[in-house]
Amino acid sequence: MASHLTKSTLHSITRTALNTTRSRASTGTLRQIQSKRRFTSTPLTKSPEKMSTSSLISLAQNRRTIYKLGKASPVKDADSKIEELVNEAILHVPSSFNTQSTRLVVLLHGEHDKLWDIAIEAFGGLVKSGKVSQEMWENQTLPKLKGFQAAYGTVLFFEDPAHIKPFQEKFPPFKDYFASWADHSNAMHQYFLWTGLEALGFGANLQHYNPLIDAGVAKQWNLPSEWRLVAQMVFGSPEAGPGEKEQKPVEDRVKIFGKL
Repeated sequence: MASHLTKSTLHSITRTALNTTRSRASTGTLRQIQSKRRFTSTPLTKSPEKMSTSSLISLAQNRRTIYKLGKASPVKDADSKIEELVNEAILHVPSSFNTQSTRLVVLLHGEHDKLWDIAIEAFGGLVKSGKVSQEMWENQTLPKLKGFQAAYGTVLFFEDPAHIKPFQEKFPPFKDYFASWADHSNAMHQYFLWTGLEALGFGANLQHYNPLIDAGVAKQWNLPSEWRLVAQMVFGSPEAGPGEKEQKPVEDRVKIFGKL
């Protein structure tokens, strides 16, 4: 077990992130942001199991919604590291009955910009039809979409129903549950990648412009029309910190029975 943990890709990423937090803050703005993030170095004398747990908790604490993002790369060879992280998610995030129905599409640089052009065009149609007011479009929606476009990239999260239907047919008593179970797995992919991107030094936020952009996305990247778009994760260099987060009492949200 210890050997597996020390060699895993995510463990390597978290170790790098924890040991190089200060060095990666190359600009004044990024340095101020990173200094507020609660990275905690883990002594090398600890066992691999404890080191991995400490790293995971630290990354979970630092994973926050950040809206002001830029196109700078906080890490060398970012595109290759992002690809490796996404591949690890697909290979190792679990799914119910091992359906493996989640599909990930990574859009970087110019391809990322195209995505938000699609969203802007789609909303433009809503403005023309009167479903979205001109005032809201100019003052709220358009600036928000332009903000997403200013980031480094986007990960699109899909579900492929073709890999769910056979299990619905094979297990009729659970037929109505497989779609929601697939969404559970999709959410785990989202969290894995959000935390992994945090480890690389990126900030991120999660959006849901589906189904408004579905047709345009499928056409632009020649994706199967039956794939169901679930969410869009925008990521980039963090140009501002996260907002304040009020936590409800832990004792109201966690119940433990049988603790020794």
